[in-house]
Amino acid sequence: MPEFRELYQEIILDHNKRPRNFGRPAHATHEAHGDNPLCGDKVTIYLTVADGLVKSACFEGRGCAISTASASLMTEMVKGKPLDEVHALFHRFHEMVTGKKPEGAEAEELDKLQVLSGVREYPMRVKCATLCWHTLEAALKGASAAVSTEAD
Repeated sequence: MPEFRELYQEIILDHNKRPRNFGRPAHATHEAHGDNPLCGDKVTIYLTVADGLVKSACFEGRGCAISTASASLMTEMVKGKPLDEVHALFHRFHEMVTGKKPEGAEAEELDKLQVLSGVREYPMRVKCATLCWHTLEAALKGASAAVSTEAD
């Protein structure tokens, strides 16, 4: 099992050092900002949505390795997906990091995101992993207020 844990750490570190889809695109149809004031993570999610699909997903921001890796993995996972699948993926990911261990087909759907499952053991780190996901949801809903991990 330690080798399995090391692999997960390597994936997280790789996505932190070389985040995928990092940067502001020339054109985005949806955008939202997120902030985790307790640890300083900040993220902006940029989406291009057309014909009910997330055509592209990018992000900018700064944060801890968990926050950056989560945003990088998220943008890879949602590109090309229909909106209903993106919303479902958000809920499955949130359940996974807050305590429900995925099994079978559900685990397969989460694919690479399972590398972040260990954060459920560290409640403060759950906020780091989920900030970008809540910001994604806000972007899809057209929310104008910034997402905060400390909102009531």
